[in-house]
Amino acid sequence: MHSEQMTHDQKKNLRRVVASSIIGAVIEWYDFFLYGVVAGLFFNKLYFPDFDARIGTMLAFATFAVGFVARPLGGVIFGHFGDKLGRKKMLILTLEIMGIATVCIGLIPTYHTIGIWAPILLIVCRLAQGIGLGGEWGGAVLMSYESAPADKRAFYASLPQIGMSLGLLLASGIVGFFSVTLSDEAFLNWGWRVAFLLSAVLLAVGGYMRSTVQETKDFSEAKEKMPEAKYPLLDASSVTPR
Repeated sequence: MHSEQMTHDQKKNLRRVVASSIIGAVIEWYDFFLYGVVAGLFFNKLYFPDFDARIGTMLAFATFAVGFVARPLGGVIFGHFGDKLGRKKMLILTLEIMGIATVCIGLIPTYHTIGIWAPILLIVCRLAQGIGLGGEWGGAVLMSYESAPADKRAFYASLPQIGMSLGLLLASGIVGFFSVTLSDEAFLNWGWRVAFLLSAVLLAVGGYMRSTVQETKDFSEAKEKMPEAKYPLLDASSVTPR
């Protein structure tokens, strides 16, 4: 299917897919990078206060690294279920996982309040964020690719990558705004949490946009014509082991 052969409804759906993929990626990367920005500023004081400032900062960034470790796992999990249940459902789910985990981070009490459970809950939320982002990245690219005309698939598949840069800018901008408008004490006590809680609003917007798109034609046709694979990842690995 070339671009000039697309129907009006297909073009309309493509615009929705691209918009929801970019906005969804912005939200996911905002949630992901927001943690890194705030971790370097406060988390050593709030969640690792019993350590030297340098060690506390290293531990705070170590929890940030947990998200990167979890990303491949998210890619495997959502790649598997995306091939069985559909791209749209999995992209909505990855957005929900990331958004809920980010809001939860904004609600976690400090070490002085609940002790060792505070950093443990941080790590759990970071694992969830990493898994969500691992499924988001590949899923958004694939859905844009499969929804696009054959002669422009590479172009449309590249568009979700914009989300990473925009998400980083949004996270840095919001933290910068609160740091300028609030006192240091207010920012440390509650201001940084607002940036995480804002993810609930972004989640609602992104979830609505993704709910309006159609499942990709490639997936729907494959579901009808091909026998359902029990383990899609293993089947794909056996055909293309690299």
